[in-house]
Formats: sequence, C-alpha cells, structure tokens
Amino acid sequence: MASAVGEQSRSAAQFERLSVDFLAYLELERGLSRNTLEAYRSDLQQFGAFLERQGVGALDVRHRQLAEFLSELAHGGEGRAPVSAATLSRKVACLRSFYRHLRLEEVIGHDPTAQLRGPAKQRRLPRVLTREQVQKLLQDPAGDQPLALRDRALLEVMYACGLRASETVGLELGDVDFEEGVLRARGKGSKERVVPVGTQALAALHAYCRSGRPVLLESGVSASAQRRVFLNRRGGTLTRQGLYKIVQTHARRAGLADCMSPHTLRHTFATHLLNGGCDLRSLQEMLGHADLATTQVYTHLSSERLKDAYFGAHPRATLAGGAQREDVET
Repeated sequence: MASAVGEQSRSAAQFERLSVDFLAYLELERGLSRNTLEAYRSDLQQFGAFLERQGVGALDVRHRQLAEFLSELAHGGEGRAPVSAATLSRKVACLRSFYRHLRLEEVIGHDPTAQLRGPAKQRRLPRVLTREQVQKLLQDPAGDQPLALRDRALLEVMYACGLRASETVGLELGDVDFEEGVLRARGKGSKERVVPVGTQALAALHAYCRSGRPVLLESGVSASAQRRVFLNRRGGTLTRQGLYKIVQTHARRAGLADCMSPHTLRHTFATHLLNGGCDLRSLQEMLGHADLATTQVYTHLSSERLKDAYFGAHPRATLAGGAQREDVET
C-alpha cells in the first residue's frame, strides 16, 4: 500500500515538473501571452488531477485516458457543469502541444495525442454596434470630472484603435505619440504594433491626460501607475475587471447592456473600417492578428450586413409583404 502511495506521489511530482518546464518553454521561447499561459496552467493541473485519480503516470498516457478525460469534461457530472466546446478545444490544444513538446524533447517515444481531435467549433459572428449606438455610448461619460474624462478617453481609444482589454489597461504614456497621432499596442505574445488614433479619440485622450489623470494620480501609491495611461479611481493601475465594469456602466446607461463588452468595441472598430473600404491586410495589421484567416471573419460579417440591407431594400429580392428572400439562381 505504502509502495503504491509513494509511486503515485512520484508520478504527481513528475507531472508537475514536466508541466513547469513546458510552460517555461511556452513563455520564453514561444512568447505566449500571460492569459494563455494561465489558461494552459489550469488545464494541465486539471489533467494532472485526473491522472492521479486514474493512477496513471504522465509518461504512460494513451489515447484512451485522453478520451476519457475529455468525455468527463464534456458531460460534466459530480456537481460539475459540462464545459463549452470552445473550452474543450483549448484543452485539446494544450494537451497536444504538451505531448508534442515531450516528444520533441525525446522524453517520450510516442505522442498519445496524435489522433486526438477536438469538438467541431461553431463560428459565431461577433456582435457589433451600429454607428448610432457607438455615438450614444461615447456621449455617455459627460462632464469634466476626472473619472468622466478618463471614461470618455478610454471608450474613444478602444473604438478608434480596436484595442483588446489587456492592451488598453497596459497602455503606457510613452506608447502614445500625440504629434504623429499614433499609439503602440502590446498584443498577444508581447508583439507590438502601431495603430493610428482618430482626432476625436486623440482630443479626448489629451483632455484626460491634461486634466483628469493628474488628479487621479495624486491619490495613487503604485509605482507602475506612474507609467500607465488609464488609472482607477484610487490612482492605481486599472485592471481588466475594472475596465469591464466601466464599459458595462456606460453601456447600461446608453441602453446597450445586453449587447456590450470591451471586446464589442474591437469588433465594431473592425467591421466599421471594413465597411468603410479598409483593405483586409491593413485591418489585420491594425488588429494584430497573426493569421489573416482570423481577420476574415469580419468579411463574412460585413457581407451578412450587406445582404440584410439588400434584401430589405431591393424590390425584386422580396416576396409579397417583404418578409422572405427570393430564391435566385446565380
């Protein structure tokens, strides 16, 4: 009995060591973002706990154990809710990357994930705001109080530049060039890109940095906040959770609470640019997408909106009453 417990303990320690080495490789050599690393760390811990319950060592894993682990996640049980298809796909990607790394490092002689497949993902079109809805949102932070100036600048910049939430809260004073009208965004994997800033966003940002930020900074004690553009009400570094609350507050007051998140502004930025004639390659660069295929979802979104406009307006494209589309051969 003691021998079995000792073996189980050694297996758990081995899995922990292999996981730490793998995560260090992802961070130092692959340059993965902090958020992705934390997600993978959680996925590996969950898989490690599963292996411990099964009494299987990390190097003895076969396809059967992997399939059982994913099936357990997909169906829930024991008080746990089933995970979404997107979460399951990420866990599959994590495990495949983990065992591929062990195979390349010659720690194992086979890759148990070679035949592993994730669930078919349903591509959902991102929700975007209309120009009128954007206008209502951007006008909500009224007045010249420090927090109003901050919120107006924050919303303007996110819409004008298509920044992710992490890029917005991580923005530093040195990243903004007011003379050239551009800013430097630090994206996934510490990749940097330069994005133009519209005149209205630039004006809102300038007003905040001149009259709002210094007041917030007076009450702050964080050294890192000295460099950050957007601060919380106590003068400290604004977090992603804080950013979400700010966006939700103004979305609710503008009547947009049911269709709004920080990422909605990024989707809206991309769709409005594409509808305005921006080419896909330029949009890819401004969004910081490594793969053009990621950007192409906005092409589909734009075409869907064009079809809605067409079928809603063209006299030969609707049936009586304008309720149904006409079947037309091409």
